[in-house]
Amino acid sequence: MVAGSRAVLGFTGAGISTECGVPDFRSPGSPWRVNSPIPFDLFMASEEARCEAWRRKFAMDDLYGHATPGRGHRALAGLVAAGRMPAIVTQNIDGLHQAAGVPADKVVELHGNGTYATCLDCGTRHELADVRWRFEASGRAPTCRSCGGVVKSATVSFGQAMPEQAMRRATRLALACDLVVAVGSSLVVHPAAEFPLLAKRNGARLVIVNAEPTPLDGVADLVINADIGTVLAPLSAVV
Repeated sequence: MVAGSRAVLGFTGAGISTECGVPDFRSPGSPWRVNSPIPFDLFMASEEARCEAWRRKFAMDDLYGHATPGRGHRALAGLVAAGRMPAIVTQNIDGLHQAAGVPADKVVELHGNGTYATCLDCGTRHELADVRWRFEASGRAPTCRSCGGVVKSATVSFGQAMPEQAMRRATRLALACDLVVAVGSSLVVHPAAEFPLLAKRNGARLVIVNAEPTPLDGVADLVINADIGTVLAPLSAVV
């Protein structure tokens, strides 16, 4: 199906990164259950909440911050490099698609990126090493060095507005592809999960590769419930 397609859209969720040591959100015992992200309204409401958000953020970074791309990331990177996959739309925040060699402008991050921080007021980028040093040295939630504004991990928190530019681009990609390969996503988190269905309704074929069933299995053209890295690795040979 990949070999016969004109434009393949990769759509990825947490499952593609679990073999790399990055935990997903829903598995029993997931560390995200202990260090769940602070909702956006609470983050903005008080410095105490912001401090707790940074504590949880760095606790999770210590668990998977040194993860490297897996077989699935490398396979999709190969499809992008070969020109078969115009871009990858991802729900992930780990930056592993870019680490696998996919140019940043070919990764559409619907939920942001957890490898750096930004000022919510002026947009200045802040590197996490500096943010962490300041946080641990002072015990205070870091503020922007440029404007004094609130600094937050560059992820989309619960209750925070989705990134408009990424949403528009994902819509264009979904409408332009003739095949979607949805990998490692439960396809229950909206609005992100709507993009594979949008492509399917527009005439594209839909392949779902995931360890567990998803709500879209019934409309998919092919469903593979198996180890993601094993399934995707052979795509490296499709050029």
